[in-house]
Amino acid sequence: MKWIRLAIPLSLVMLAAGAPSASAQGAKKADGTISAVSGSSVTVKTSSGDMTFTVDKDTVITTPGGGTKEKSAKAAGKAGVASSDVLKEGQAVEVSYKETGGTMHATSIRTIAKVPTEKPASAVTKTAHGTVKDVSASSLTITSAGKDMTFAVDAATHAVGKGLGTATKSTGGKAPITDLIKAGEEVSVTYHDMGGTLHAATVHVVTGAKK
Repeated sequence: MKWIRLAIPLSLVMLAAGAPSASAQGAKKADGTISAVSGSSVTVKTSSGDMTFTVDKDTVITTPGGGTKEKSAKAAGKAGVASSDVLKEGQAVEVSYKETGGTMHATSIRTIAKVPTEKPASAVTKTAHGTVKDVSASSLTITSAGKDMTFAVDAATHAVGKGLGTATKSTGGKAPITDLIKAGEEVSVTYHDMGGTLHAATVHVVTGAKK
């Protein structure tokens, strides 16, 4: 890969490779796919929508083949290459930028193999503690900090607690949750938020139901 600083001689372009990264200077970052590019701006389609960045002679672009195009531009008597000469629609890029007065200026643009996949919200594990209010074959409701929380339960939900291993063993590990969790028990629930539905992954019985 070659570093390209737009519209400056190649000799200075090569020195840019040793310069501090834009991120080290406090710039923000965004990644996505180029949807439009011109000599003065680049629009990138990101997971949160289109973002348009201004580009100028101070924007550093890193892309395969960029050095060759810079040499060709110099040989043709040009001061440098434009962003539209080295960037194309459909390319995946990572942009470092600074925002001033509502304008986002790209300090650097780096082409990448593909846009990183964001970790889905459902993959984030959360935990809630409370008292079981109600339990059925498909749901579990607990009262936590004065508020009710209802979780979906299914065959993938595991119940953990003293004596529960014995209970599930007698049924081949397929005991319904209604046989394992009782109203009034103190529990700790690990769960995933799946599009607004809270799915209980594990229900750990902390203490038995109060008598």
